[in-house]
Amino acid sequence: MQGYLRLRKQVLEDLKRHLPEELAYHGLEHTLDVLHVCNQYIKREKLPAEDRYLLRIGAIVHDMGFLKGPTNHEEVGSEMAAKLMRQLGFSADIITRVKGLVMATKIPQSPANHLQRIICDADLDYLGRKDYPEISQKLLVELKNMNVISTQKQWKELQINFLSKHRFHTDFAQQYREPQKQIWLQKLLDS
Repeated sequence: MQGYLRLRKQVLEDLKRHLPEELAYHGLEHTLDVLHVCNQYIKREKLPAEDRYLLRIGAIVHDMGFLKGPTNHEEVGSEMAAKLMRQLGFSADIITRVKGLVMATKIPQSPANHLQRIICDADLDYLGRKDYPEISQKLLVELKNMNVISTQKQWKELQINFLSKHRFHTDFAQQYREPQKQIWLQKLLDS
């Protein structure tokens, strides 16, 4: 289980130094939030050592692809992570499993195992939290910066569509995040 701290240091430094400034949402803060939420799952579910290790690595590297741009960032990021992990001496099995974690976060999410379900829910945990309005505003700024949307109407439609289609995958998120997400969705529908 060696290499995690070196990988974490390298990736977080790269994200801090090289992520484009227009990424108001997909920045270092988001990566650290996903890691924090994964750590909460680790404690809550008392996950075994190897699962803890994989989940933490997956959280750290899941948005690395944004260093090269938003297009296919999961594919790009999983390959970037694999290259770095090979350099740091990670086993082929660990690399394959981490790549699976990264790819599971691609929208629409389709996790194939429990760790992938956790990272998917950690990635979008904010949808069912009290800080959704603040975090979604960062995404709004990012999408405007990238010329994906230009009007408040487009943003509202995008959010309604996304929240309506999104599904949490873990029992915890279904019980404790889904109700608040539905409240946010209803507020958008009523506004």
